[in-house]
Amino acid sequence: MVRLYIVRHAKSSWKTDGLDDFHRPINARGRKAAPAMGHYMQQHGIQPDLILCSAAIRARETLELILTSLDDEPTIEIEEDLYLASAETLLERLRRLGDGPDSVMLIGHNPGLHDLALSMAAPGGERVPAEKYPTAALTELNFENQGWPDVGPRTGDVVRFVPPRSLA
Repeated sequence: MVRLYIVRHAKSSWKTDGLDDFHRPINARGRKAAPAMGHYMQQHGIQPDLILCSAAIRARETLELILTSLDDEPTIEIEEDLYLASAETLLERLRRLGDGPDSVMLIGHNPGLHDLALSMAAPGGERVPAEKYPTAALTELNFENQGWPDVGPRTGDVVRFVPPRSLA
């Protein structure tokens, strides 16, 4: 079994003139939501072996704020190709893990992360909302009897979907 955690970057700011999308930082709301999600992860024993994070500033800042709550620091890979990646690109990246880690966290962007979560969820059970995937939200999917090369659409059991507003 492998486990996937999908985390959208925390709320970002559009206030700084002249910054392109890649360099946008998280805003005050994001600076509260990301550590709250990290605390939730710690309380619920969520400890990924590997974190794959978009190289965008807002994704890396989200990662740093989450890491402050994790008990052990996982292996971290910051990847340019995850910036605004499609669901197909994200799935291919996961499949390339081979017999790698048992649990992986993806930190990135919509619509790719939302599309990935929706496409990977098996019918029945817990659901990922179709209409919106909020910033700093977490989805956990388990893939029973599968390794990373075998994960695919509609094969993951959604264990939880946690939007940051539920943590207040």
